Amino acid sequence: MIGAGRTEITDSEFRADMRKGLEAYSRITLRKDVWERFAASVRYVTYGTDSPDGFDALRAALEAADNERGTAGNRIFYFSTPPSAVVPLADRLATAGLTTQPEDGFVRAIIEKPFGRDLRSARELNERLHGAFTEDQIYRIDHYLGKETVQNLLVFRFANGIFEPLWNRQYIDHVQITVAESIGVEGRGSYYEEAGALRDIVQNHIMQLVAIVGMEAPSNFDAEMLRDEKVKLLRAVRPIHPDDALSHSVRGQYSAGIIDDEKVPRYREERGVAPESLRETFVALKVDIDNWRWAGTPFYLRTGKRLPKRATEIAIQFRRVPHSPFSGSVPVAAGAMPEDAIDPNLLLLHIQPDEGISLRFGAKLPGQALRIESVNMEFMYGTAFRKQSPDAYERLLLDCMRGDPTLFAREDEVEEAWRFCTAILDGWRAHPPDRVNCPNYEAGTWGPQESVDFMARDGRAWHRP
Repeated sequence: MIGAGRTEITDSEFRADMRKGLEAYSRITLRKDVWERFAASVRYVTYGTDSPDGFDALRAALEAADNERGTAGNRIFYFSTPPSAVVPLADRLATAGLTTQPEDGFVRAIIEKPFGRDLRSARELNERLHGAFTEDQIYRIDHYLGKETVQNLLVFRFANGIFEPLWNRQYIDHVQITVAESIGVEGRGSYYEEAGALRDIVQNHIMQLVAIVGMEAPSNFDAEMLRDEKVKLLRAVRPIHPDDALSHSVRGQYSAGIIDDEKVPRYREERGVAPESLRETFVALKVDIDNWRWAGTPFYLRTGKRLPKRATEIAIQFRRVPHSPFSGSVPVAAGAMPEDAIDPNLLLLHIQPDEGISLRFGAKLPGQALRIESVNMEFMYGTAFRKQSPDAYERLLLDCMRGDPTLFAREDEVEEAWRFCTAILDGWRAHPPDRVNCPNYEAGTWGPQESVDFMARDGRAWHRP
């Protein structure tokens, strides 16, 4: 492994930093003998972007690694850089001849999000990256796709005959996808001022979950077959017209509040944030999918910072029974329809932090009276397999080494997600937020009241993780 950067540090300093990171964040205990074998192959070089020979030290280090380790020119460049530095760095690597793949070998590049700021910039980024790397060399990483439960969703859908017949507009009332964070911007105020919740979470993480929940079954699990189906689903997502931006979306920004019994500041008091910022830290959206499977079944999406807890879940709510023979036996609130007293079936896919699946259904309470109560069947990874799942980045880095792009975003996936999100951004620019009502939700709550009203208009409610 070779670290490269513009900051001048020694090999031993770089190794020490890596060891500290492993000791702090590794899911397994660091063994001294294993670390020492690994550290012997770790080097650090300084590169320069302003001089013609700025990459000579990196080239020499890579050639030395080939000789010492027998890597035969196989390389993965991981761009852990600000977005603005990706293309210039890729161009310099290409100019230095470091992106050319050896015969019977590989050179690959892992690119972190954000992949652009809108559809135009995403297309430009893809075009410029292709000046240095071919599409099959580029691995756009989204750690959500490496999570065990996200991958298990594919197995759940396509390896079980009892669920797939129900996975459509006839049986599913609606789908909710929630990505909740209890943290604030954590010192990334300047980045968040440029991005906001829509660009930071919806365009990549949530739209990938939408694609996996909604896609058709691929004919096999070949990478391109799977990604083709995801792209087809994203192309079927109906763009939100600028005139409908306010009726199909809710924006929010957190004020001061209490989380885990601690006071937290409002967004505008975070470092790097403008005192009068209108940047959204919460988004809720109603999404329609124009295809045979999902027409008339909305997808509700929401993400926010400084919510009560960290949780990512997909809630599949099934339609109510067409007629309940138990209506006369079930207590009903005044003014409510009898069938409303029975909760609809709900399938929950817990992505994080507690990975698993639960199914809610009605059961009879013990006793003489016929009373119905909802119960859950639970599957949790930790208790079912008693085996720790690999970290998402572990899985994805290994897949890249093996040349398996299945769980990485393809060029057209990124652009289709931006097509949808750019339409929302255009609508928001046409309807700027009211400064008087910003911020509009207290830290430690589930977002602005408008998001509750947003669901209530459709006769639905958010599931609370």
